[in-house]
Amino acid sequence: MEPPEPGLWRLRGRRRPGPARWWRQRRCSFCPGFPRQQWRLLVAGLTCCAALALYAASSLQDLPLLGGRGRHKDEEEEPVTVLLWWEPFGRSRRLGDCRLRFNISACNLTTDRSRHAEAQAILFHHRDLMVEGMGQLPRVRPLAQHWVWMNFESPSHSQGLRDLAGIFNWSMTYRVDSDVFVPYGYLQPSRAPALHLALPRKTKLVAWVISNWNEDHARVRYYRQLKDYLPIDVYGAQGLELKNNNVVKTVSEYKFYLAFENSQHTDYITEKLWRNAFKSWAVPIVLGPPRSNYELFVPSDSFIHIDDFAGPMQLALYLKFLDKNKSRYRRYFAWRKRYDVQVTSFWDEHCCRVCKAVRIAGKQPKTIQNLANWFEN
Repeated sequence: MEPPEPGLWRLRGRRRPGPARWWRQRRCSFCPGFPRQQWRLLVAGLTCCAALALYAASSLQDLPLLGGRGRHKDEEEEPVTVLLWWEPFGRSRRLGDCRLRFNISACNLTTDRSRHAEAQAILFHHRDLMVEGMGQLPRVRPLAQHWVWMNFESPSHSQGLRDLAGIFNWSMTYRVDSDVFVPYGYLQPSRAPALHLALPRKTKLVAWVISNWNEDHARVRYYRQLKDYLPIDVYGAQGLELKNNNVVKTVSEYKFYLAFENSQHTDYITEKLWRNAFKSWAVPIVLGPPRSNYELFVPSDSFIHIDDFAGPMQLALYLKFLDKNKSRYRRYFAWRKRYDVQVTSFWDEHCCRVCKAVRIAGKQPKTIQNLANWFEN
């Protein structure tokens, strides 16, 4: 399944006029005096001819190729091999079937370095590159091979970028302007739009799950102010234990979730929004990039941004108001009638998308000359 292009999710589900409707909207500018009855006969004749032409074209497509049997789509596409040089964070995992899971065919994923020479693309995870060192990169690179720099941390938590100039051909990150763009999550149109929504029962107000507690982070500073005005249940390193060690099960009991990012950068919108909040049916209260950046990915009425309020006290008053006003609270879920939430599958979805990118790009040469300047800006 394909994530919608950023900024175009609002257009999903909108229909263009059908051929008949479009035709009625047009006027015959080249024959103002044409009799109506003859005009209808002419249109009917043209329609019949068009139908016959479409039938003939479709029949030709079904004919076998000369000299042999018809080929399946997978056989028509040359297989692409993608090598994952380091399994991210040293954790071995089974790479999924690209066609079965993401409708991306003829894609071979591997972690076998002996296949280095045959791979059209090699993925290098930034955190592991920093741990293993530059000396662990392949010594030989075939001319047409794409080296892909893969990183899903923010610039604030990505060290050593200045040493990576002129090494990689492509970038793969959460940023929209990456060569291979893979967000942490995305919305896709529902297959069966719902007329009514039954919200899960909520018994608690605000939750926050945090593993990396740092007093210097903006999110911790804001939390310390907000908790003076309303109760917040904190889970993780500095708080309570998760229910069955499961974030979604825990947060599902709450009306609101603090989807606070550890740093504020363009497009850096992580699983805190997509999984922790949306999958739990909790309204996300976000601290990250500006509201306008969030609105490239999700509806404006699906979240609450801290920038919408003069300060933590005003935000707390608004949350207490929503807690008592069911109809206003339900408005934050109206978008769910039309869209479903997809959380990106780490890391097989990333590898599969490189296969598609290789096939689209072909052998176009490119090298990222200044990776640090691009990513940090």
